[in-house]
Amino acid sequence: MLPIVSQAVSPAALASKPEPTGFFTDTTICIGCKACEVACKEWNQLPARGDGGAHLEMSGQSYDNTLELSGDSWRHVKFIEQFPEPYEGRWLMMSDVCKHCVQAPCLEVCPTGAIIRTEFDTVVIQSDTCNGCRDCIGACPFGVIGINHVSNTAQKCTLCYDRTSVGLEPACSKACPTDSIQFGPISELRVRAEARAVQLREQGETRAYLYGADPNGPLGGLNSFYLLVDEPEVYGLPRDPKLPSRNLAKGSLLSSIAAFGMAVAGALTLRGRRMKEVAEASTPEHVS
Repeated sequence: MLPIVSQAVSPAALASKPEPTGFFTDTTICIGCKACEVACKEWNQLPARGDGGAHLEMSGQSYDNTLELSGDSWRHVKFIEQFPEPYEGRWLMMSDVCKHCVQAPCLEVCPTGAIIRTEFDTVVIQSDTCNGCRDCIGACPFGVIGINHVSNTAQKCTLCYDRTSVGLEPACSKACPTDSIQFGPISELRVRAEARAVQLREQGETRAYLYGADPNGPLGGLNSFYLLVDEPEVYGLPRDPKLPSRNLAKGSLLSSIAAFGMAVAGALTLRGRRMKEVAEASTPEHVS
């Protein structure tokens, strides 16, 4: 069982709490080697897809056969081909992973408390507490979580909690040959990422920007954020991810209106029935 970080933290505990850690992924230097995918699979002993990979067919989608994040694949290198002409265009590559949201939708909806926030501000699913209800799958705006077909529980990246808790770097960033995936304290990564974005703009890549690095942005910022050079949707990322609770006020209002409408309709029906009974009772019987 992983330690659960309480929402109410004392000043003493706050002072001793480790600084939030996570990933900064510079997509401009990803070479699509998939070393991160392999390292993640090996370290976490994740199963191959379907029947164990014995009859794994090629997807035909560029060089991408993983296709998506799932309970069996916690890292996914995306290949995005932008070639309007046969010899004119570019490749965009991005190693995708759980965002470990500061305000995590999956954690908000979990009915069993299986999803927790660790002392590193990362989000972890405890398989021994998960009942496989799939609520977290629907709540995640990034499509990160899936059911592991061996354990039949929801699973995703743990940011290698078993490694980071003893001072080791996560397997994926350790394996990355270009440092496209960088691990460290979030505060340091943000400074490093902004400097890199400025450097790219000065070199002529004016489209360079950071996705998920703003602590005042959607979901309170992401503990796994990215440097991108195209619109978020091109990378399969939502422009404005939101918490499920955003619908509570609207849903409550609509429910109240519907309940009021049903109450009025019921009252009118009862009143009409009563008036009909009174009218029938006051009508004299016909004498032949």
